[in-house]
Amino acid sequence: MIGLIQRVSHADVKVNGNIIGSIQKGILVFLGIEKNDTQEKANQLLKKILAYRIFEDDSGKLNLNVQRVNGSLLIVSQFTLAANTQKGTRASFSEACPPQDAKILYEYFIQTSKEQIHTETGQFGANMQVSLTNDGPVTFWLKV
Repeated sequence: MIGLIQRVSHADVKVNGNIIGSIQKGILVFLGIEKNDTQEKANQLLKKILAYRIFEDDSGKLNLNVQRVNGSLLIVSQFTLAANTQKGTRASFSEACPPQDAKILYEYFIQTSKEQIHTETGQFGANMQVSLTNDGPVTFWLKV
């Protein structure tokens, strides 16, 4: 399971021109689900995201996590994170989880997140337009 996380001062996601999820200070999570991912891996990734220190303390050091700054999460499914780009000029998605299984894990990840922090979401499988103000910029690629 892959989480591309970006520290944001604002982010939103639209479907058909309508905003369906929006946050201010927090983390935009692009979530890639691979074959053989499990609820255990989802729990591990969420725990890591919530604990990851990507916000500055009073000294300007990245010492604070999203919960310490009263931030939120915006979770957007992105199967392209599971792409193999090692050969050629066209990505292979052979390692991506099949959509019907990925949707179950995506919804599990969201529900577990909502139990711990304010969480907004995109729409699984939809054509989404994501807007963000990356604060820093600060972006990390996490994998469990």
